[in-house]
Amino acid sequence: MIKRNTFRLFVLLTTLTFLLMTIGSAAAVTDGELDGNGHPAVVLLLMEVGGQPAFRCSATLLSPTVVLTAGHCTNAFPDAPFTGMRVFTESNVQTGNNNYPFAGPNSVEAVSWAAHPLYETASFVVHDVGVVILKSPGIILPQNQYGVLPKVNQLDSLKIRRGLQDTTFTSVGYGLQQINPVFVVSQKIRMVAHPRLIQINTPGFTGDFSLLLSNNHSTGGTCFGDSGGPNFLGDSNVIAGVTSFGINGNCAGTGGVFRMDRQNVLDFVNSFLH
Repeated sequence: MIKRNTFRLFVLLTTLTFLLMTIGSAAAVTDGELDGNGHPAVVLLLMEVGGQPAFRCSATLLSPTVVLTAGHCTNAFPDAPFTGMRVFTESNVQTGNNNYPFAGPNSVEAVSWAAHPLYETASFVVHDVGVVILKSPGIILPQNQYGVLPKVNQLDSLKIRRGLQDTTFTSVGYGLQQINPVFVVSQKIRMVAHPRLIQINTPGFTGDFSLLLSNNHSTGGTCFGDSGGPNFLGDSNVIAGVTSFGINGNCAGTGGVFRMDRQNVLDFVNSFLH
């Protein structure tokens, strides 16, 4: 965790051991609902260390072989290189087993992955974007169902609108559905929530690289394992940002999103798409 502006920022990545603490049923990313077939481009990313499953994140297919996620899901974390990665569809996640929880007949192996070239030069939240390249097409979808990158500085227009809380996003991921000091609810399933914009372009904390979105019982939000998952602008397939950090260990209050609309970010991601 990293201290910044008196807050503790938690990367929303989940270790496999934590993941296996599963209790009961759930209805949330946190306080959300089952996504069903709503966002088939959103996949679960499993990172391996030494050939063994170790961490999980969420991610979005931009094409059949290019996957967008968070930088801390593609960089060595914590202090050990990822030796392998693979993505899993909703159906594969459901057919997993406890020995290899995401094993399924159609999981797709990654051949390479990279974080933003400036990721290691500052606090992880400043350049928290990564790309994974698959060995073979992950899911063949109609073109309009893949995630789409925003235009340069597209989100800046949100700061001049009245009632920022009325600007909504669609957050999708495979993370924990509930966490508190007593128990954890973690089902291997894709969930969706609709948080509201709380802060944008604030000096110091969000800067020009992050958004703060609501994370409460009313709107839902994100939690550990949702890292790298998309936060679509409204009900579109435009990825405003990827889930990056939480303010506290209970995934409550607000959630941090890394913005995709900056020129350097778009240049980095587009270099894998062309």
